[in-house]
Amino acid sequence: MKHKVITKQYSSKMCFVCGINNELGLNASFYEMDNGELVGIFNPKDCHQGYPGRMHGGIASTILDETVGRAILIKDKDIWGVTIDLNLKFRKPIPLNETVKVVAKLTSENSRFFEGEGKIVLENGDVAVTAKGKYLKLSLSKITDKNFTEDEWFLHHHKHEPKEIDI
Repeated sequence: MKHKVITKQYSSKMCFVCGINNELGLNASFYEMDNGELVGIFNPKDCHQGYPGRMHGGIASTILDETVGRAILIKDKDIWGVTIDLNLKFRKPIPLNETVKVVAKLTSENSRFFEGEGKIVLENGDVAVTAKGKYLKLSLSKITDKNFTEDEWFLHHHKHEPKEIDI
């Protein structure tokens, strides 16, 4: 089902997941959708390989952790998620050099924590991996001592940004 993109989330310079200058990273882009979900889109490369032609399971864990953890930014741009617990179920192998979508949403929250769930969806619509996570809500000043939002965090546009994404 197609959903409208409300906005694109910011990227950073060197983050392994969203960093636009990280040559070995996933270079994922994240989009807030009209149904309240967050969608990450990326293309795993040969350097993300586990078994030949397949993305490493640790990379699947990484992208799911990032996407579920970013889902809180839909509600509050000043709160960041720090992972407390992340549980995954691996269902299908993830091929390299294909567009992969990661879909996440919040499932509960209180003043200190939030929980969410996510899934990796292959080009053919199959769900490859599912995840559930619990995160501590923190301000960025409690996570890093760098001036991250001024030096590292920015909106990066591609030539062909999607207006809708089929989930």
